[in-house]
Amino acid sequence: MSTVLTIARVEARRIFVSPLAWAVLFVLQLILGFIFATMLFGYAQNAQVADQYQGVADYIGGGLFGFATVLLLLVMPLMTMRLFAEERKNGSITLLFSAPASLIEIVLGKFLGLVVFMLATLLLLAIMPLTLLSGTHLDLGFIAAGLLGLFLMMLAFGSAGLFVSTLTREPTIAAVLSFGLLLLVWLIQIVANQQIPFAPVFGYLSLIGHFESLRRGIFNTADVVYYLLFTVFFLWLAVLRLDIERN
Repeated sequence: MSTVLTIARVEARRIFVSPLAWAVLFVLQLILGFIFATMLFGYAQNAQVADQYQGVADYIGGGLFGFATVLLLLVMPLMTMRLFAEERKNGSITLLFSAPASLIEIVLGKFLGLVVFMLATLLLLAIMPLTLLSGTHLDLGFIAAGLLGLFLMMLAFGSAGLFVSTLTREPTIAAVLSFGLLLLVWLIQIVANQQIPFAPVFGYLSLIGHFESLRRGIFNTADVVYYLLFTVFFLWLAVLRLDIERN
């Protein structure tokens, strides 16, 4: 476990030393802050629209979190593209393979380092709706469910991006492939909405379908299990891919 934490600490430091992480956080806050302010103004000015929702948490929190998923779909491939692709491009991946750590520890360590960035993103995002606590009856359970959904989705995005990063030596290619993979799993929901055989199966496989319940404040164990299985599956694929390369 200490090896995993050591790798995670090194990876988190490498992420935040890079100007990319700070640029991503800045752009995310800038865009989401604008969306938050716009939705807050709309809620205050249009009572008829506001009445269609359960409250400020539903209208602003749910809308903000829904928009955040689109941005994260674009951002997470940028944050995962360097995890292994850059190591391979620089030749330092041979040092990783020769280190006194198993491939599982290496993959988990790098992934936990990425999780630190995810938590920083989530914290900055959570501040926006929480600023309404003093002036509104904010449903904290609703906000917590939405933040949990975002975190689970980021874990899924991150694990898939990490796996794709093991397939190439070019970070840019890894980013494009990761985005394509995530968008494909996202858009499966469109197939699920059609009158076709096995539509419920496609619905279960869709990334966005499981997030919608959490975004609306509905906690379902099946949704949490889906994201955890998705994350573990792609981390396992990353370990297998690295094992093939090392041997």
